[in-house]
Amino acid sequence: MSGDLSSTTRTKLHRLRERGSTDRADLYAVLDAGLVCHLGVVIDGSPVVLPTGYGRIGETLYLHGSSANRSLLSADGQQVCVTVTLLDGLVCARAVFHHSMNYRSAVIFGQARLVTADDERLAALHAVTEQLAPGQWAYARLPTRKELAATAVLALPLAEASVKGRSGGPKDDDEDYQTDIWAGVLPAALTFGAAEPDAKLTEGIEVPEHIRRLAGTTRGAAR
Repeated sequence: MSGDLSSTTRTKLHRLRERGSTDRADLYAVLDAGLVCHLGVVIDGSPVVLPTGYGRIGETLYLHGSSANRSLLSADGQQVCVTVTLLDGLVCARAVFHHSMNYRSAVIFGQARLVTADDERLAALHAVTEQLAPGQWAYARLPTRKELAATAVLALPLAEASVKGRSGGPKDDDEDYQTDIWAGVLPAALTFGAAEPDAKLTEGIEVPEHIRRLAGTTRGAAR
């Protein structure tokens, strides 16, 4: 699917519409830069929000978790909401009212589907693994049938989604610009540190190249 995102009653922005984007490429950019999503689902009349890892293949978002996870299982066939947010900075204004954040976010609505076909489940788990640590799927042992049975995979189409973000400095009231209060932005991004070997690691095993490459890199930095 290409082109602009279509506005629906659920994705229409009602406040600060100028911060929204209808470019589908912006949706992909937020999803591909993130690591954690939040799944909102209604269970027995009560809303539940679950943080989990995810991956994208084309126009489908895949979420994974335990096959005993009630939220994932209850989402099958339901209308759900999934969000991904990237924090780019704290915006410190001269007035508390105007304190804000620079961010990019995506909100996806749709009917979730529990994935049962083995080939699609494997492809989805590959996408989730590579979203978190590129190169890990080819390096580590692949899941056994028992492990696959213990894992639930949920699919959500990207047909109905909205994208919103903020960038730049604080926007204060005119009279506050004459005060002696500091204002500005504290940039924020997720940075990976040096790899820490497992205490039970066999002596002599070196950190693999794909993990070594992640150390010191920043994930999801704003353009």
